[in-house]
Amino acid sequence: MTLMDTTTVPKAQHARNDADAAAVAPILLSVAVFIAGWATSVALWGIPGFYIPALALVPLMWVVLLIISRG
Repeated sequence: MTLMDTTTVPKAQHARNDADAAAVAPILLSVAVFIAGWATSVALWGIPGFYIPALALVPLMWVVLLIISRG
């Protein structure tokens, strides 16, 4: 270990963190695009642009809740 190398994280741990960061980036981008699309629909169509996408997501949320409850 030299004076310039002061990290205490092992190389394997550092590589795993990079993989985690690489997996999170597309998920965050998808969420950002979804929210931007929803905001655009509200800007274009007003209140129906707000509640119709929420109403369309109800079946998806039922599936999510069923999956969570089954463990």
